[in-house]
Parts: sequence; C-alpha cells; structure tokens
Amino acid sequence: MLTSEKVFLLRTKMLSLGIDAFIIPGSDPHMSEYTAAHWKKREFISGFTGSAGTVVILAEEAGLWTDSRYYLQAEEELNGSGIDLFKSSEPDTPDYADWIAERLNPGSTLAFEGEVFSLDDARKLSKKFKPYGISLDPNQTLLDEIWEGRPPIPENPVILHDTKYAGYNRCEKIEKIRIEMRTHDASHYIITALDEIAWTLNLRGNDVPYNPVFHAYLIISLDAVYLFIDTHKITASIGKQLAQDDISVHLYQDIFKWIKDMPIESGLLFDSSTTNAQIYSLIPREVIKIEKPSIVRDLKGAKNKTEQDGFRAAMIKDGVAMVKFLHWLETNVPQGTVSEISASKQLKKFRAENENFVGESFNSISGFAAHGAIVHYSVNKETDIKLTPDNFYLIDSGGQYFEGTTDITRTIHLGTPTEQQKTDFTMVLKGNIALDTTSFPVGTRGVHLDILARKALWSIGLNYGHGTGHGVGCFLNVHEGPQSIRPNDNGVTLIEGMITSNEPGLYRTGQYGIRIENLILTVPSLKTEFGDFLKFETLTLCPVDLKSIKTSLLTHEEVDWLNSYHQTVYDKLAPVLDEERKAWLKTQTQQIK
Repeated sequence: MLTSEKVFLLRTKMLSLGIDAFIIPGSDPHMSEYTAAHWKKREFISGFTGSAGTVVILAEEAGLWTDSRYYLQAEEELNGSGIDLFKSSEPDTPDYADWIAERLNPGSTLAFEGEVFSLDDARKLSKKFKPYGISLDPNQTLLDEIWEGRPPIPENPVILHDTKYAGYNRCEKIEKIRIEMRTHDASHYIITALDEIAWTLNLRGNDVPYNPVFHAYLIISLDAVYLFIDTHKITASIGKQLAQDDISVHLYQDIFKWIKDMPIESGLLFDSSTTNAQIYSLIPREVIKIEKPSIVRDLKGAKNKTEQDGFRAAMIKDGVAMVKFLHWLETNVPQGTVSEISASKQLKKFRAENENFVGESFNSISGFAAHGAIVHYSVNKETDIKLTPDNFYLIDSGGQYFEGTTDITRTIHLGTPTEQQKTDFTMVLKGNIALDTTSFPVGTRGVHLDILARKALWSIGLNYGHGTGHGVGCFLNVHEGPQSIRPNDNGVTLIEGMITSNEPGLYRTGQYGIRIENLILTVPSLKTEFGDFLKFETLTLCPVDLKSIKTSLLTHEEVDWLNSYHQTVYDKLAPVLDEERKAWLKTQTQQIK
C-alpha cells in the first residue's frame, strides 16, 4: 500500500471520529530510541525509517519533523508521499505543536496514543493547546485499525548476563536502587525503560534489532520485586533464579491492572520522561506521586571496574576486526568487487569471528563519496554503489559482545586525497584529539566540552550538525544516557566511569563525509588546591587514515598524541594478528613528524 493510500485511510478514520489532527511519534510504550517492528507506526504511515522524528496528520496537510542527521534521508523517503519535511534543527522551522496550533480552530480535537507518548510530552501538549481551546484525546489507536499484517510483539527468550561481566548481581543492584528509593520516601518504583530493566536484572534479550533488550515492566518495592513480561520468554532455569531472588513474574499486560490496584497509601517513584502517559493515567489519585530522574539511568551510566575492564577486552576484539576489514578493503577495492553493502557484510563477518560476539550494535553506516555526507545513511539495494579508489569511504559500525558494546567510525580515502580533503580530515582529527586530551574539573557537563571538538573546524568556517558524544551501554544500547557532549545543555555532569563517544565530523553535501569516532572513558586526572580534575582514556583501538592527514596543520602536541595512540593500537592488537596483518598494521601506525 502506498503512503498516500495509508494517509487517506487514516484521514477517513479521523473524519468519522471527529479528530482534526493526529500525532504519530516513533516511540514504543517504553520510550525506546529503537523499536521493534510492532511499534513502527511512524514508519508504517510515512515510509520514513530514521530513529528520530514525529509525523502529524491533518485533514489536508501532513508533516514529518526530524533533525539534521536525517534531512537527506527523509527527503528521499518522503518523496511523493504528500508528507512535508520540517527540518527541526533549522531556526525558521516551527515546532510541530506551533504548526498544529496555527491550523486548528477552537473546539478542534487533537488525538494521540498515550501508550507511546511520555508523560512529559503529553503534558507539554496539554499546556500548549489549553489556551487555544483545543481538546486532547490521548486514547486513540487509529493506526491499529488500518495496519494490515502488523508484526506481533516479539516473543524471543531472555538470556542471563553473567555477573563476571556485570560486576554486581541483581540483588546487589536492587539494594542500591532501594537505598535511593528511601531517600525519596518511595515505597514503590516503576521502571519502564527496557535497557534499565535489563541492567537491573542482569538479563538480556533480542526483542529489538541491535539492542539486547526485552519488552517488560519492572516494579520494585521495599520488600518485593514484580517483573511484567510475556512469561514464555522466561526459561525454567531463569525463572528459578528469579524466584530465588524474590522476583515474581507476571504477564506483560498485567502492569496496567497492577497500577490501577496498587496500595493507595504508596509513594510511587517514576521518571516522567520514560513513563508513558497511559500508565500515569491509571495511578490511583490517593497514591503519592514522586517524579525523579531515573535512579537506574544514573547507576548504570557510571561503569564499575568489571564493566570497564570488559570494555577494554571488547575493544581489542573489535580492533582486530577493524584491522582485518581495513586490510581487506585495501586489497579488494582496486579489483572493483566491493560495494557499500558487501563491505558492511564483510565487517560483520570479521566481528563474528570474535569470541562472545552477539551481533552488531546498530545498522552500520557504510557510505562512499556523497553517501558519506548523509549522517545516518542506511544503504539498501537501490542505493548501493561500488567503492572506487577516488574518494572517502565512511564506515560507522559497532558490535555487541558479552564484555561490552562498541561504536567506532573510521573515514579512509580509497585513493589519493585532494588538499581540501586533507584539510577537512585534519580539522576533524584536531577536534577529536582536543576532546581526548582535555582535563576538566569535577562538575563539568558535556556542553562545556563540546566546543573543543568544533574549535578547529570553526576557525575556518566549518561545522557539523550533530552532537559530539553520547553515552554507551555495557552489552546494552549503543546510545545511552544520561551524559552527552553537544551544544545543548542537559544538566548532566560527566563523572568517573562514564563511557562516551567522541565523534566530530564534517559533511559536504554531494561530495563526501568525514567522521572520526572513538569511545572514551572518564577517569581521574589531577588533585590540586583548585579541586579534583577528570580526563578521558581512549578505549577504541584502530588506526587513523594517515594519508588523509595534512601534518603541517597539526601542533607538536597533536602529533605526539597521534603517535602515542598509534603505538598503543599496535601494541594491543599486533599480538593477536597474523603476520600479514601485523605487518600491514605496522605501516598504518608508523610514526609521523
């Protein structure tokens, strides 16, 4: 069915119910960034496959709001759909709520599905539209009635995440959570984010592509734990262990009844950014509502020593796979047999040779030439092109290992770079090095450091439209809060143990894209009379493309950093490489002056 036909069916349904506008986000009931096919309603109605965006359907107009990562992708996927693209990062683009308000009259009805709207977002809508006399209907599931062949909720079994990788067992984690609950006078705590549930219980799943999570809700009281999940996901062995840890298992959908019937004198703690509006609407009026940022988010954001060591082990494995891949590219691209898809598949094969490899951590961004300028480019059979020795190739990829989650981007020139390409590449590298080598006082937030990654680019009038860094989970989601490094301040300080990406870039539309990404661990630095300072330890192990560097643009300190980094890469990876690849790596990590 064409997108235009789907929109027509939806509008017909809206008209019959007196609904003037319908909002369709890209989330699921757990406010996940990446969702199972069952909840890809925005993708179903629009054809847009990006991970961020919101669709609004009116009687005669429709729009998709998404950020700069997806502008080019959205233009292609929305072509001919009748849905207009709104570039939400642009200063002249109206917020979708403002856009709706300008088009609806008093007495109009705006509908959405409360189960896939966070409480925060639902409240914003209520606050926005109340003065306009526009009523909200949060209980509409219009797409359910027109989506034929909708995929079911995944039924994949969960697996154990061993304490030797997690560092703490589930009982220890639950006790840490209860300690925090007591400080807020909470008798109950509801956890709805899938990665937080997986982390708390030391369980993993396969319900969402690339993210080792499972669909569930979790309620922790001061003397009991309730897991709401499709029970066939739990093996007899895992069920027995949960029972031994006083965790009772209930049906996934029973969460709604449990909330409605919960003890009325309870103090229920929840995170309004991840708890959906439907669940909130069911909380009895007599229950004391305690809204706080997620306890689990902060606990799992700072990796313990076991998790940190696991990441270091995973980086060696991932580095070996990357070296094999880059060596393979150099050998095969001149033969004219490599395409964006075949390259991505080959990298996955190399990763799969590693022990404890579970799968990719996201769909690889394999972009040659102009495709590399599409920040979140997703290659398919229609867009797939051959790699030729005359431009940049950007590969942004990662792996899920029991020991940790990896995310790495390398941009390599497959031939001889031009002077402009060398300058562009070197300015991106300078930003990566500047962030890696900084020392900063305790209490610093990511927004304070973001300029370091952009300063060199800014000095010659260049910039990039995405954030510089995101948190990374430990055999969990590749994008993880609470920290970030970006121009927008989220109020979160960087603390010891956090693992964050460092990924400045530059994108010339229609020509090429450049991004260099390493994962960095926040570690102690200095103690002085001015306070305690932190710094970053680079975890990623993979050479940077030397032929694309204009050495004259690097300072002595930057040259020293690159030489030291490459020496570390060689020392860590060479012992586990065969002689041919070891010799190749030696040339790729040679010292520069």
